Amino acid sequence: MRLQFLGATDTVTGSKYLLQQGKSRLLVDCGLFQGYKQLRLRNRSPLPVDAASIDAVILTHAHLDHSGYLPLLARQGFSGKVYCSPATYDLCRILLPDSGYLLEEEAEYLNRHKMSKHSPALPLYTRDDAQRCLKLFEPVSYRKEWQPAKGLNATLTPSGHILGATFVRLDNGLRSILFSGDIGRPNDLLMAAPSPMDGADYLVVESTYGDRLHKNTDVLRELADVINRTAARGGVVVIPAFAVGRAQSLLYGIHLLKAQGLIPDLPVYLNSPMAANATHAYEEHRSELRLTREQCEAMTHTAQIVRTPDESRELNTRSGPMVILSASGMAAGGRVVHHIKAFAPDKRNTILFAGFQAGGSRGAALVGGASTVRIHGEDVPVRAEVSMLDNLSAHADAAEIIGWLRNFKSAPRQTFITHGEAAAADAMRLRIERELHWPCHMPYYLESVSLD
Repeated sequence: MRLQFLGATDTVTGSKYLLQQGKSRLLVDCGLFQGYKQLRLRNRSPLPVDAASIDAVILTHAHLDHSGYLPLLARQGFSGKVYCSPATYDLCRILLPDSGYLLEEEAEYLNRHKMSKHSPALPLYTRDDAQRCLKLFEPVSYRKEWQPAKGLNATLTPSGHILGATFVRLDNGLRSILFSGDIGRPNDLLMAAPSPMDGADYLVVESTYGDRLHKNTDVLRELADVINRTAARGGVVVIPAFAVGRAQSLLYGIHLLKAQGLIPDLPVYLNSPMAANATHAYEEHRSELRLTREQCEAMTHTAQIVRTPDESRELNTRSGPMVILSASGMAAGGRVVHHIKAFAPDKRNTILFAGFQAGGSRGAALVGGASTVRIHGEDVPVRAEVSMLDNLSAHADAAEIIGWLRNFKSAPRQTFITHGEAAAADAMRLRIERELHWPCHMPYYLESVSLD
């Protein structure tokens, strides 16, 4: 076997791993690069391997940094199967077309207001591109072994990160490799704990939080504090929320806070059709969650759903107190950008982040204390409070990753540290080497290694 790293090296985005077994070529994950411009430009370039030569794709989960390149891969000539869990398929049916629609909407906005350096500005891909690639999907049950390509057997095991997220284990009869995808947390608000794994000859492990530990704090109390002090100012809490995973955790958390009387009964708006549809998918796959049917129903009814662009624009004319949850989670695009543009200049308001912000993203700039943020060609002043809920992350921290790895029955021959910015990945490498005494390697972009 030979493994090539087509993404997720020195960055938390763009996950793509090309595994070759004989004449078979398999891609594990097919994600978009996000954050710094030099990374995002890779999305505009053809894949460094002929897309038509790839036999199949296996997705660890539905987040766009793991699945969002699929419409482009299919447009470049890929025609094989896309394998994933049933819940990941249901989420991709929501995420990918909606992503294409938002890309078209953003390009249309830039063209209408003549804000692009390109004439015309073109979307990375369209809703139609996304709909076409969905025809290639073939859901596979958890823990069922199947053959995605000649000479390779595969199994998917729940990883607890988001609905449908899995570990991917592949073997050729002589060697095995395990891809962690994104590892969930043992005590997540919604998801069951990551499944223990016996291990494999080779391991590709994420390191998003490889250099830090989540705070030992009550995240719901922190959320209540932000909402309460903003409401006391008569302000608006704008929460850039990942449509899948984070939005649902926040909705359930706000429901609990209201039910316990810890925050006022202020209006809550979910301004993301993608997140609204994903929330219903969570309800349909409730067996993967910690929630009862009644708790799931309460989560889905926590917020008023904002469907149309006109309804979204009308929100920007309102005053607080109120809470707006809107995608995207790193404020890279989508409707939340318009809300930040409208509400960031007012010191009564709060921009509240609830997940990792990749370097170079608008979210990272805001969390880093930027006094202005660039939106639609304008420098928007940031006078609003900017807060961060670290402890709501769906990623395991460094200690939780080590705790999961300790379940392995034997050490891998080699552990590849990916899906982390350089400092986090190196910290994860050091921790695994010192605590588990496993050999580790931090691959570079397009590096190819033999697994024989």
